[in-house]
Order: sequence, then C-alpha cells, then structure tokens
Amino acid sequence: MAEAHKRAYRHPKYKTSYRVKNWSEYEQSLRNRGDITVWLSRDAIDAWTPPKNGKRGGQPIYSDIAIEISLMLRLVFYLPLRQAEGFLKSILKLMDLYLPCPDHTTVSRRNQTVNVCRCNGSLPDGPVHFIVDSTGLKICGQGEWHSKKHGERQRKH
Repeated sequence: MAEAHKRAYRHPKYKTSYRVKNWSEYEQSLRNRGDITVWLSRDAIDAWTPPKNGKRGGQPIYSDIAIEISLMLRLVFYLPLRQAEGFLKSILKLMDLYLPCPDHTTVSRRNQTVNVCRCNGSLPDGPVHFIVDSTGLKICGQGEWHSKKHGERQRKH
C-alpha cells in the first residue's frame, strides 16, 4: 500500500519481506546485469555494407546482417527503434569499428523484408552471447555457444 494513511491498518502477517541471505552473491548478480558481450566475426564486418547491385535507383547502404542485429538488440532489450539505433552505435564505437549504423527509419522499413530469428519463449538464464558471422546472427545461452563451436565436451568419469 502506497497510501500512508492506510499503513496502520496493514496486517503484520501479510507484510512482504525480502531477505537477502548472501550479500556478496546478490551484489555480484546486480553488477552482472550490465554485462554485454557482442561477437562480430571478420566475415560479418566485411559483409556489413552490401556490394552494389547494378540496378537503377538508390543502392542499399546496410546489409541484412546490420538490420538483423539492430532488430535483435531491440527485441532482446525491449528498446524503441531510436534507442536501439543509439545502442548499436555505441556498441560499434566501443569495439572501434567505424561502420555505418542503420537509422531507425531504415530499420523500420526493412523489418518487413529481413528474416529475423525470433526467440521462442524467454531468453536463457545466465549470460547471453550474440554471435554474428557471415551466415547471420545467433543467440546462445551460457554453454550453448561453446558446444556449437567446439562440439560437446567429454565428461571425465
């Protein structure tokens, strides 16, 4: 109850209490919420700007991979198009990649033609890895990327 005048009538049995038992683990989990890992392969960087198609009219400035990354960041972090544009621009700046960032109007227009992999259900628990190579964007959970890249790890008995 947010109303102060009703606070005296609240039953003490139903008071919600959240007790943190392990403060160091709790604080580390709060710090880890701000951690993001984005992997761009050399093939994806080379394919960021598409080649000229030789047709009349305006040539596309951004490849499907660039549009797909922008849309996926938007879906995962629940961002509006303008904020997703700024977020992608800041990621590219942090990675020292001088690539053109798709603007929100282009992303909105090309959203209908680009095939974006939709996440079924929710994201996996733990870290989420964005892996971008020449075949497109992949989202993997904590151990998924390692097993896809290197195969299943043999367990020692």
